[in-house]
Amino acid sequence: MLKNVLYGLVLLGGIGASGMLTAAYRDPARLPLKRPETVPVQQDTTKKIYLLKAKSVVNLQTDTLSERRFVGDVLFRQGTSLLSCDSASFNANTNIIEAWGNVHINQDDSVHTYSDQLLYRGNQRLATLTGNAKLTDSKIVLTSPTLNYDLNTKIGTYDQGGKLVNGESVLTSREGIYYGEPKDVYFKKDVVVVDPGFTLGTDTLMYNTVTKIATIMAPTTINDGKMTMYVTSGYYNTELGYGNFAQRPTIEDSTNTFTANEIQTDKATGISIATGNMIWRDTAQKVAVLANYGIVNQNVKTVLATQKPVMLLEGKDDTLFVAADTLFSGIVPILKDSAALAEDSARIARGDTANINKSDTAEKRFLIAYHHVKIFSDSLQGVADSVYYSGVDSIFRLYRDPVLWANNNQLTGDTIFLFTKNQKADKLLLDQNALIVNSPGPEMYNQIKGNTILGYFGDEKLDSMYVNGNAENIYYVQDDDSAFVSINRLLSANTRVYFENGELERIVFVKEPEATMYPFTQMPEDQKKLPGFKWEIHRKPKSKYELIGQ
Repeated sequence: MLKNVLYGLVLLGGIGASGMLTAAYRDPARLPLKRPETVPVQQDTTKKIYLLKAKSVVNLQTDTLSERRFVGDVLFRQGTSLLSCDSASFNANTNIIEAWGNVHINQDDSVHTYSDQLLYRGNQRLATLTGNAKLTDSKIVLTSPTLNYDLNTKIGTYDQGGKLVNGESVLTSREGIYYGEPKDVYFKKDVVVVDPGFTLGTDTLMYNTVTKIATIMAPTTINDGKMTMYVTSGYYNTELGYGNFAQRPTIEDSTNTFTANEIQTDKATGISIATGNMIWRDTAQKVAVLANYGIVNQNVKTVLATQKPVMLLEGKDDTLFVAADTLFSGIVPILKDSAALAEDSARIARGDTANINKSDTAEKRFLIAYHHVKIFSDSLQGVADSVYYSGVDSIFRLYRDPVLWANNNQLTGDTIFLFTKNQKADKLLLDQNALIVNSPGPEMYNQIKGNTILGYFGDEKLDSMYVNGNAENIYYVQDDDSAFVSINRLLSANTRVYFENGELERIVFVKEPEATMYPFTQMPEDQKKLPGFKWEIHRKPKSKYELIGQ
């Protein structure tokens, strides 16, 4: 046994009978411990293993001196890599080291591995680290019960569970592969990322420890505390909170959810850009938007939709569709009245807290639609250049050449105000140049005209109307057999009009009108239409599919 004699550089298997040290030890300059900057680590294919120091050595096979046991402060070198441990055995024939206690491999001061035990195959430069295995570089710390590390490629693998710590991010999985040169880590099975800003769960993930970008490779859930993202493809910058996802990702928060073919999202601004078949829903207020392009701001709860956008306002029995070139919707905060606050308190006391805003303010959504607006529901259709709707008063305001159709009645005015309840028509105001037209037969038009017309609905059909100011009327009279017998033209200051099942039933004049009655076939053609008459049935939306597929 040699005691405390090996402190220096000894080529294993190269100690002669005289015990003289090699020439290399006498000239330390020939043994650089650091890799020159110009020589990449992966080009170092040196297989010889050198002993730099040990407190004692035991020859296990004295005849061949092929295997030796080193004890105490042991240090080896192979190429640019250093291996230290408490004790080790080395087989010169197989070029294999087994090491125990405080095992540490320093690969050119770039990658460090640690463990309780080590099996190192020098010819292949493969290390199997067992017991508290750890790998660290300038960015991360990777730990696992067992770690296999290839010094040639700087690739480490584990299959018994592992944890990677990168700054404040902690990533765990059952299996993993560390790629030292691109600084990528491939995680597999039960992958979880925990970060102060978010948590992520998936089955497969690629993560770069320098850029902190997670490449999504399987169904993945990301939750940042305010919103949850369900994604299957793309990437997420875990440091910046920026994601770019494909293959129909879905993002949701407490009030809205949306999906699209592709979504880019930025946590810092709260803005997401959705491209291709976007579906956005305000789950609290039962409003949805369909479009091929949308910008959603979850911080302020707005959505801007272009490229064939359609908004759906869901009612109890019917859904109102609104299409336009551009749709924008946002939130108006309103102060709750005392009755609403009392009802909320009562619900909370009963434990019924679903869909309750516990603050003293509530939120109502508004809509701005402009250019080529179309409206469709089972009971009401309309067109206009632009529309504004507010959930605060539930009024649709139609501007620039607006037209509404209620059953068989065409309603026009310079501006139209449609009052709704639960997304159903309740009443309307035709403001300035108001005109109601329906057609009882080919080229026949019943007409009611006035400065303004206020109409009321019952069972989603026109029930009555009040025509105010310069009320003019033309209507076709039918007998009991529905044959046309005459055409009446009347002028009155104010008129009340009543409908039955949406059809004109009778007209009541507040004051005696100026009336002219013509036999059905004798009314002059220039008297059959009131000033400003227009019949625009060609503009009427025929179905909701016309809006969705516009």
